[in-house]
Amino acid sequence: MNILRAGDSALLAEFDSLDEVLAHFRALDRERPRGVVDLVPAARTLLVCFDPSETGAQVVHKWVTTTPPVSGDDVDIEEVTLEVRYDGVDLEEVGELTGLGADGVIAAHTGSLWTVAFGGFAPGFAYLTGGDSRLHVPRRSSPRTSVPSGAVGLAGEFSGVYPRKSPGGWQLIGTSDAPLWQPDRTPAALLRPGCAVRFVAI
Repeated sequence: MNILRAGDSALLAEFDSLDEVLAHFRALDRERPRGVVDLVPAARTLLVCFDPSETGAQVVHKWVTTTPPVSGDDVDIEEVTLEVRYDGVDLEEVGELTGLGADGVIAAHTGSLWTVAFGGFAPGFAYLTGGDSRLHVPRRSSPRTSVPSGAVGLAGEFSGVYPRKSPGGWQLIGTSDAPLWQPDRTPAALLRPGCAVRFVAI
């Protein structure tokens, strides 16, 4: 782990892998000390935001570096179920790329318990990891200028659901009507880092 200052009110912890980020995020998120206002995981980093009027960088630095990481087996993990219509325009192509066929892709996607690694790209978009490794497929060589809201996609090791209409280059395998982002809800994002996601075919 490498710790960097990120302005006057944040520290950036760098890790070698996404698994390390999640293990430290889960540990730190269990009990935040006074003054720590947010934890923002990413693919290889964890941003720790704090209020300088309530705590100092040295205190936060010590907390981050001395809190032992935990695995998902050691914490109670919230599980979210997402219903999916497997009607994506790229489903047949993903079946060919993986050698699983369309039905095999659906079985592999629903047969895994995914983990929200981090959010990004758009409000409510979650990068899901930990699925069946046979579903690792490249992004499209030519991204689409418009992907519909609710589209369920695959790219590399990740799966995700587009919370709103936007450009995108993921392979689209289905559609979900889940309300991923509602500003008047607390928290606004349905899928938050560390929680588990199970896809169910409808």
